[in-house]
Amino acid sequence: MSDEFENQYELYEGSVQPETEEPELPQQPPQSSGVRDPENANPVDRFLFDKKGGEAANYTGDEESERDYRPIRQSHEYRSGCLGGMMYFLFIICLSVVLACLGWMAASDVLALNKKDITTTITLPVSIFETETVVKYDENHNPIGTERVTHADVDYIADALKDAGLIEYKWLFKVFCQLSHADTKVAPGEYELKSSYDYRALIQHMTPFSGGALTVKVTFPEGLNMRQMFLLLEENGVSKYDDLMAAAADYKFNYDFLDELAVGDPSRLEGYLFPNTYEFYVNMQPASAINKFLETYYYSFDEEMQQQLEASGRDMREIVIIASMIEKEAANDEERPLIASVIYNRLSTGMPLGIDATILYIHPEHEGAPTAEMLAEDSPYNTRDRIGLPPTPICNPGLASLKAALNPATTNYYYYALDTETGTHRFFTNINEFNAFVATQNYEG
Repeated sequence: MSDEFENQYELYEGSVQPETEEPELPQQPPQSSGVRDPENANPVDRFLFDKKGGEAANYTGDEESERDYRPIRQSHEYRSGCLGGMMYFLFIICLSVVLACLGWMAASDVLALNKKDITTTITLPVSIFETETVVKYDENHNPIGTERVTHADVDYIADALKDAGLIEYKWLFKVFCQLSHADTKVAPGEYELKSSYDYRALIQHMTPFSGGALTVKVTFPEGLNMRQMFLLLEENGVSKYDDLMAAAADYKFNYDFLDELAVGDPSRLEGYLFPNTYEFYVNMQPASAINKFLETYYYSFDEEMQQQLEASGRDMREIVIIASMIEKEAANDEERPLIASVIYNRLSTGMPLGIDATILYIHPEHEGAPTAEMLAEDSPYNTRDRIGLPPTPICNPGLASLKAALNPATTNYYYYALDTETGTHRFFTNINEFNAFVATQNYEG
């Protein structure tokens, strides 16, 4: 170290004062933002100048440096976030479009929009329906009884509608059926449906009395027995014979004239299937079809007839049995009270009725007069041998025969025989007159 430098150092060291407040330095003018002359810059600015490769640092100088005018580069994270946001936005837009299209397609099917004009027939067979007994509850959820509820196979219905071109989406229709409980509303039958029907209208047109069900008119003349009537219903597509017989045996119909008749035997309804012309639904529920006959019988047996029944001293079943025999024997309305008088006269004296139509009832396939073998049978329907009424009606009588059974003529007749020439009956008071007339007739032809 030179002598000159050491003297300066000592001079500086000696000038340091003990702890006193530093004098306030005058404010310096702001340094410039750049170094215009690196040779004359202070060591710090010179160092930064060299470090940045000649770029001016914002430490000294009166003018702004070129760095203040250069664009600032965005970070990589910022650019990635923008791209992700754009992609998410596009995804939401695409998803919304897809959902809107699906929603429109579903709505078009549910509301039957823009469909081709189609009219077709759908059949709901009885086999796709099941009936169960469910418990009924009051407002407080206390059991108050039971009821029978019938459910349809919605899968079968959806398939049928899809195959017919009435719906597009079976899954959607089944969801609609589940929400609307459609399985308990539709009924067996044959229905005419249109593609213009929405889901709700399709279900409504597959219910009883909807106007969509196909119907058929069937006429039942007086004197047919239950078996013949049920076969006629099956021939016209109303219900199956076996299903009708099962309903006749087991279904509980709400009519007081059936209350005393045991469930389990279809013959309990014999005589109460009132003959008339009826309009039925095709593939109708058997019990509903039978109920048409019973309802007509109920309203046909009016208050006056009820009073006559009470005055007769007989019950409803006996009157119907007598009326059924009158129906099978009478050739015209004028004969009915006369035949009724013969029946009552014989019953009162304990004579067998001797009406061959009763034995023919248990031989439905036989045509013509009963054979000798039939008349020799030991059967409660053999009224040539048994005294009293047969166990059931032998046919379903009309109103005229019912009235004749309630209002028989007052006569002394105990016999009648067919006049083959006129097709009417002759009536007799004794066996001799009867036999003499029968000898003049040829009943074999």
